[in-house]
Amino acid sequence: MSPQALLAPGEPPPFRVENPDGGSPILFTADHAGRRIPLALNNLGLQAAELERHIAWDIGIDATTSHLAKLLDATAIFQTYSRLVIDCNRDPEVPNAFPVISEATPIPGNQGLSNDEKLRRRQAIFDPYHAQIAALKGGKIYVAMHSFTPVYLGVERRMQVAVLYNRNPRLSMLMAALLRDEGDLAVAENLPYQVSDETDYGVPVHAERAGLDYLEIEIRQDLIADPAGQADWARRLARLLPLAIGRLAAETTNGI
Repeated sequence: MSPQALLAPGEPPPFRVENPDGGSPILFTADHAGRRIPLALNNLGLQAAELERHIAWDIGIDATTSHLAKLLDATAIFQTYSRLVIDCNRDPEVPNAFPVISEATPIPGNQGLSNDEKLRRRQAIFDPYHAQIAALKGGKIYVAMHSFTPVYLGVERRMQVAVLYNRNPRLSMLMAALLRDEGDLAVAENLPYQVSDETDYGVPVHAERAGLDYLEIEIRQDLIADPAGQADWARRLARLLPLAIGRLAAETTNGI
């Protein structure tokens, strides 16, 4: 079966783009915005309730990013399909790009995948999504939007928001300082995850290799699980992001 046949007629494409002609210098990405499973994969052998959980997607990040992009007149791209099908923020060559266990939940439809089955998913979902990012990014500031679960494997995560970075931390550090200045947030850096070539794809490939300034934001999912929280966080970030970018520009001009 050809890779294209993974998505049946009538199924949505692997991504959607909002405000493609936005005037903002920012490109927002949401690698884990969606939780759809292609019909051909029979829900990966999971019950429908499992696909509501954080194992399948970044809860709340789709609407939050959409609101934020509108407020800033920015372009945003959203991945449609669940990271359980193929994780669009992992190099497809690493094992957890096709997780056989997510948190403590086995994923039956990912057990014993052949190279051809992996390639089929990559060519139908991963490659078109990242080709579109490459076409959109130009010289924009790359802002990767994610959310994290409040409890993971029984461990409570008390931070409310985090910034992640690797080789170029400048914008992330400025944003972290502005978030802390809000006075009502527990802010983390490189927690509960870190950016690396092994654990990430978007930032290392699209931003760092291209020499773009970037920021990766993680928001705790319970804070953006409903429309009110999504709108609140979008407004907060829409207020702070331009300040961080302005400070970055000033530092660059002053040779800092």
